Amino acid sequence: MRRHQKRAGVPMAAHALQDCTMGAIRLPAAALCLLFCLCPHCASGLYPTARNVTWKSTNFKTVLTWEPKPSASYSYTVEFSAVGGDRERTHLCTRFSGTLCDLTKSLKDLNTCYTADVLSEPPLGHSSDLVEFPHATSGRFCPYKDTDIGRPDFTLWVSEDKKKTTLNVTDPLTALFKDSHQQNIRDIFTDKLFYRVTYRRNKSTGKKVLDSKSNIIELKDLDRGESYCFNVQAFIPSRSIDKQLGEMSQTRCSSDEDQSITEVYSFPVIACGVFLVLLLIGIVVAVTVVCCRRRARQKDKKGTLSDV
Repeated sequence: MRRHQKRAGVPMAAHALQDCTMGAIRLPAAALCLLFCLCPHCASGLYPTARNVTWKSTNFKTVLTWEPKPSASYSYTVEFSAVGGDRERTHLCTRFSGTLCDLTKSLKDLNTCYTADVLSEPPLGHSSDLVEFPHATSGRFCPYKDTDIGRPDFTLWVSEDKKKTTLNVTDPLTALFKDSHQQNIRDIFTDKLFYRVTYRRNKSTGKKVLDSKSNIIELKDLDRGESYCFNVQAFIPSRSIDKQLGEMSQTRCSSDEDQSITEVYSFPVIACGVFLVLLLIGIVVAVTVVCCRRRARQKDKKGTLSDV
């Protein structure tokens, strides 16, 4: 009976040993699987995702900016595309350590819209097992509709009869070239470009506005003999409201030949000028008196010596 139990116990012990061995095999396999699943996440943590990806553009000079500045352990690559088009790269913004990419020459179609991705990748010369790298996507940017327009410059001329004031506006240059010619904003926007003139009487807060399609703007409704101040900015009515107006120019004022001295100069300046004139007169008088006295003394001395 005991022998039978011993023989029956042998298969039971062998089965238990087999289960133990299989469990030992399954445990490392599960650990390996967990490690495999977590490795890509751990590796991607070495390449922080860019943030605050922003388009900045003035007169079609367009750059993409983002944060933060990368450490030595990773770099950035910029990919861009027209909406619905294929992704493209520029060699100047591939695996580099900057936080700004100039895409002025890459956005060739000004009337289409673009998006861009900033990828966090290994530094140049290094590799990684990751299939997809962390990336941040920009908003949509349309050069023709979204670029900011810089301030224009202008000259001011008043006719001899004071009846007409003429402004001659210079179109701001863009960052674009065509046939070796640097284009200005008039070349791009053609007849859709207006200039808005804001003017007021000097030392007055009331303002008037005039829109003109021409670069030469004449104003004939101004009061003769009065000084006026002018500002000019680009105006593109076809754009969205927040993008219609460009940067305001510097203020230029016409001269007023009929102004009194108190209108041209402040009281402290006038007082200082009067004081300087009186001081100069006083110095001249004092020097003249001293010289006269010296000459009188010299004459007296000569008269005394001749008497002796």
